[in-house]
Amino acid sequence: MRNFKIGILVIVMALLVSACDSGESTSGGSTLESLQEKGVVKVGFANEKPYAYEEDGELKGGAVAIATAVFENLGIEEVDGHLSDFGQLIPGLGAGKFDVITAGMAITPDRCDSVDFGEPEMQYGEGLIVATGNPENLHSYADIAANPDITVAVMSGATEKDFMIREGVDEKQIMMVPDIPASFAAVASGRAHATTGTEMTIKMALESADQNKLEFVNDFAQPDIEGVPSFGAAAFRIDDDELREAYNAELKKLKESGEIAELIEPYGFTEEMNVVDPALTTESICNGENY
Repeated sequence: MRNFKIGILVIVMALLVSACDSGESTSGGSTLESLQEKGVVKVGFANEKPYAYEEDGELKGGAVAIATAVFENLGIEEVDGHLSDFGQLIPGLGAGKFDVITAGMAITPDRCDSVDFGEPEMQYGEGLIVATGNPENLHSYADIAANPDITVAVMSGATEKDFMIREGVDEKQIMMVPDIPASFAAVASGRAHATTGTEMTIKMALESADQNKLEFVNDFAQPDIEGVPSFGAAAFRIDDDELREAYNAELKKLKESGEIAELIEPYGFTEEMNVVDPALTTESICNGENY
């Protein structure tokens, strides 16, 4: 009898896991239906201005504005936003901490193996910050690769590490740090010669920090490699198809109406530089077809 009860328990647990993996809630409905019923969606945002940040107790940013508009149009009135370290977003999604993650996260082939991305929402390039006066005369990743004595601080989980390695920078030259303030501190203290990240993120972070020891390299040469420019999107658990497709449908409406440009403009984004070509698809980016 005891073995029979254990067998029943194993079967029940397997069914519960199967429901979660297929995008279904344990109550029998889909993830989308469950969120609509509750009226709340848990969204993980990377703490990166201008994509997502807290100001006067309120979450703001381009990624926040897009997610809020999409979910409101899906009948989900409240976005329960949680700021997180960038490197913790995908693990948090997989662990069920979030229903969705979004922060202008770049769609990359590697990440496409871990999550299902929605369609691209915005595009952006890379930026470089150095000590005031740019004493090492750094204007590109190639300049960093050419000088093995240069050390660059990079936020954990960011794509810039891979970009630099592909541009010839030795991995030993790269110092991983938890966040942008830590990368600034590394350069200001002399522990690193430069830091790199998403152009708008580090530029606005520097303006907010008012660092007189650091400067933004205005003539930074964008690397001519796959992944640049980057295309940011929301990400969903693998096989959570109904929620992702519903999100994409509302996102498409925002693109076609031009509303997406209006949503992100208050945060420093421009239609010319940051709005994605409507013909570009996540599938093509995951497959590397657009580079």
